[in-house]
Amino acid sequence: MVIKVFLASLSGSTAIKKKQQDVVGFLEALKIDYAQLDIASNEDNRRWMRENVPGEKKPTNGIPLPPQIFNEEMYCGDYETFFEAKEDNTVYEFLGLTPPPGSKEAQQAENTQKLHNGSGTEEHLDDDTTKKEIVEAEQNGDAHIAELEEDDPDKKAETDAQDDIAEEEEPAEDDEESRKPAEEEEQEEGEEDRVKDNHLVSEEEEEELRELEVDSFMFFFPFSLSF
Repeated sequence: MVIKVFLASLSGSTAIKKKQQDVVGFLEALKIDYAQLDIASNEDNRRWMRENVPGEKKPTNGIPLPPQIFNEEMYCGDYETFFEAKEDNTVYEFLGLTPPPGSKEAQQAENTQKLHNGSGTEEHLDDDTTKKEIVEAEQNGDAHIAELEEDDPDKKAETDAQDDIAEEEEPAEDDEESRKPAEEEEQEEGEEDRVKDNHLVSEEEEEELRELEVDSFMFFFPFSLSF
């Protein structure tokens, strides 16, 4: 891959000359292989440059000014975009090249990659930790409650008191159920006794009535006994 720098060797513009020297000098400082293509003395170079600069990168008059930079047939940019890449330490990316090991751009790329991987790992660990905590909480729910009661004696005492009340209430219900048949039996026995008492009273009254009848008969007819 060859970096092509289109420039004008016979340009009368001091600004253009300075920009061209800035690009070439920086590429030489980085020891990047490049080729200078003069558009002032070579019509083919000038025509090729004008045809391959993207339309949105051309000025309003349609004639792009040097320097223009390409990586083979791939357009990289003009001086303004090159200068921005230089300031951001992304010249290799701008040129479509792999930064050499140890360069600032390589270190930046490595740090960015580590940061990205680290964030992903932390997120993964957080997800695993959260899932593990949920499972442990579901499995050890009772044990966790017991530990809380041990840490809080008042809470444990309240729980024990509630259990005692529940145990006391259950036998009370049993006693109530057992008392019902006993009360019914007592009520039945009372009714039977009252019936018997009524029956006895009736027999005594009948006996008294018979005695009274006999006494009355003897009073009115005493002579009947002489016969």
